[in-house]
Parts: sequence; structure tokens; C-alpha cells
Amino acid sequence: MHSFTEENYLKTIYYLAARQEGEVTTNSLAEMTATKAASVSDMLRKLAEKQLIHYKKYQGVRLTEEGERLALKVIRRHRIWEVFLAEKLGFGWDEVHEMAEELEHIRSEELVRKLDAFLGYPQFDPHGDPIPTPAGQMPTVEYTKLSEVTVGAEVQVMGVLEHSPEFLQHLDKTGLNLGCRVLVQDVNAFDKSVSVQINHQKTLFVSNEVARNLLVN
Repeated sequence: MHSFTEENYLKTIYYLAARQEGEVTTNSLAEMTATKAASVSDMLRKLAEKQLIHYKKYQGVRLTEEGERLALKVIRRHRIWEVFLAEKLGFGWDEVHEMAEELEHIRSEELVRKLDAFLGYPQFDPHGDPIPTPAGQMPTVEYTKLSEVTVGAEVQVMGVLEHSPEFLQHLDKTGLNLGCRVLVQDVNAFDKSVSVQINHQKTLFVSNEVARNLLVN
């Protein structure tokens, strides 16, 4: 049995490794978890003793096969709970993350199986993130950041990289929701902000910060 904190660390290491495409540093973990580096090092030593990570001081962190399996189980539970909270209880996509952070630690496999079936075996959570399979496989998705789309291209919003309530509420206000069609009309050479047309209707100016956190296809 692993503690909630240990599960959160494994999940965070998985996320950081996916973003950085390499070993995760103690400093990046400390920043992500808002924890002092010394405390992070103590937890990493514990996880290494349990053979859940490969860790050597000053050399970064990698999940072991067992560590990745556990991380994906937590991520699967988290994303299934997000779907339930959004689709069945009516919570907004800006509200479900924090609640799922607590619910993801309910370890009943039978509950997760029945919840998955009740929801119709969803493949994506409310933020467009793929849900790991029961076998522990993370589906591959080929998305592009809106900031990387060329002028004249029309794309569809498929997901977000930033999950903060403030960011998601901003998207709600502007109409940049999942599934909307976006035509890139212009890219400002100075600040890389983007002029887009949403669903062939209104024109909107999108900052580079927003564009970098929108995933499109």
C-alpha cells in the first residue's frame, strides 16, 4: 500500500517526464509540488527504496516499470472521476480537477470498473486528455499547439495543457472550448499573438500564452 503523497509524486513525475522527454529534476518536482527541495529528496529516497523510481542525487529521476504502472492507475482514476463529475453531476471543467485530486486515491478496482462502464467507457476527460486503458496503456494523441499553426489553417480545439480554473474560465468567456473550429487569420510578428476566427463567426485575438496552452488537430 502506498500513501496518497507517494501516489501524487509518481503521477507528477510521469507528467513532467512526458513534458520534458527525459529525466525529471528535483528542482522541477519541487516547483510542481510547491515543496522544498530537501523534502522532495526525502520522498525520492523513499520511492527509490520501494523500487518505484530510479534516482541518484543530482542525476534526475525516472519511473521504474512498477512506478509507471502505479502512476497510470492514479491518472486513470483521476480522469474517469473528472468525466463523472462533469457529465453526471454537472460540474464545470474548471471545477473538476481539484475534486478528482481527492477521489483518485479511492483504490477500489471494482468501483473504477463499474464507473467506467456507467460512463460508457470514455476515452477522454473533460479537458481532452486521454484516459489510460485498464491494461495501463496511455493512448497516443497527435495534437499541435495553436501557437504552432500556420496562417490560413483551420483546426479544431482538442485539449488544453493548462488546467487552472482561471485559464479554463478565460476559455469559457472567449468561446475557445473543446470542439470549436478555429481559423488562423494572422500571427503578430512582435508578440506572437494570434488572430483567429471561431466557428466561422467571431474574430478573436489570442495571446501567445493562451495559444501555447491550446491543443488542436
